[in-house]
Amino acid sequence: MKNVYTLALDRISFLIEEFDQIYISFSGGKDSGVLLNLYLDLIEKHNPDIRPIIFYMDYEIQYQETSAYVERTFTKLSQRADIYHICVPFKVSTCTSMYQSYWRPWDTDKRELWVRELPEHCYTKDDFDFYHDDMWDYDFQFLFGDWLHRKNNATKTCCLVGIRTQESYNRWRTIYSTKFATYKGKKWTSCMFEDIYNAYPIYDWKTTDIWTANGKFKWDYNHLYDLYYQAGVPLAKQRVASPFLCEARESLYLYKVIDPNTWGKMINRVNGVNFTAIYGGSHAMGRKKIVLPNGFTWKKYMYFLLDTLPEEAQLIYKQKLKVSISFWKNKGGALSEDTIKKLEARNIPMDIDKSYYNTQKRAVRMDYLDEIDIPEQREIPTYKRVCICILRNDYQCKYMGFAQTKDDRIRKMRVLIDYESLKSQLNG
Repeated sequence: MKNVYTLALDRISFLIEEFDQIYISFSGGKDSGVLLNLYLDLIEKHNPDIRPIIFYMDYEIQYQETSAYVERTFTKLSQRADIYHICVPFKVSTCTSMYQSYWRPWDTDKRELWVRELPEHCYTKDDFDFYHDDMWDYDFQFLFGDWLHRKNNATKTCCLVGIRTQESYNRWRTIYSTKFATYKGKKWTSCMFEDIYNAYPIYDWKTTDIWTANGKFKWDYNHLYDLYYQAGVPLAKQRVASPFLCEARESLYLYKVIDPNTWGKMINRVNGVNFTAIYGGSHAMGRKKIVLPNGFTWKKYMYFLLDTLPEEAQLIYKQKLKVSISFWKNKGGALSEDTIKKLEARNIPMDIDKSYYNTQKRAVRMDYLDEIDIPEQREIPTYKRVCICILRNDYQCKYMGFAQTKDDRIRKMRVLIDYESLKSQLNG
């Protein structure tokens, strides 16, 4: 029986046979680092004529150990690889402030506040014909593949992405979702554009597999993880990501301990950083146990919190709430039989349909509750959930189960339409 290492090599070998252009999405983290080393070792032994292509999105603000690891890697590969070191002021989500829903790395209007100087040989916004000021980081990442495909006149392009299903439910959905076409039925691939695919060769690796490979093959890695370990951060929470995302908020305080020089510059760069570092893991920002103030219901407390927000932020949450109320009232959410029984035991009024789409869960229509004390409370529509989103500055309301909205999809389609129009003009 093959182990995950052998399976990953088999997958990469398959992709090399099938695609004339492969590039690697590198983040400076442990997973993308292992994937890069797997690919480099494989082509060095069996396909030495292949010139690696590396795609790296630099978010300006990161640990110095991450910058050092990236620089070591790129210096080592400078003569044998095509490196796209991206320093572009796209929008990036932030959950540190109620007044600022996004920030821009490498924003030329804030040049005096930059945490680092622009790296040598990096690519800036002027190098990409598809870039515009309303673009988010994930839009850029999405469109880069098509730009590279066109630039190099490739027939079929594949991007290797080092995500693992163990890391999060969203990553699990990336692999097992049926929304995207796959390449020749391989579930660890997804179609992004015509003849352009993402592939996830290490999707089934565990965290222990990552560190076993680094140790066994003596691969270089980001030594930030050593500092995480010394600081007592559990393996499952040791991640390299933009420090202002919701997922990174609870560990933001570590910058003060691990990288105080960078921290001193960060607090002036993005609104609310210092407050989040102090209270990001407390009930003040929706973590741990949230206590309802005396004299309030959760619904009343929600409106109180909304009144403290800027008008633009209020509108975001009110629109999300409107959509959620309508969804649960008219269409219904997917709940398991066990959860339904717990609601029935508490005499919660609801309408129950048959199976929900392709799952074993059932569609349940119900009105919003104030709160409910069951382990599955996050799955149930309550005003307490909304309060948690507000306290966390969770503008996308991920805690309430929101994924990409229709407006988000329309915006992405508009980006694609604008890009296709630009391509036509350039080719015309």
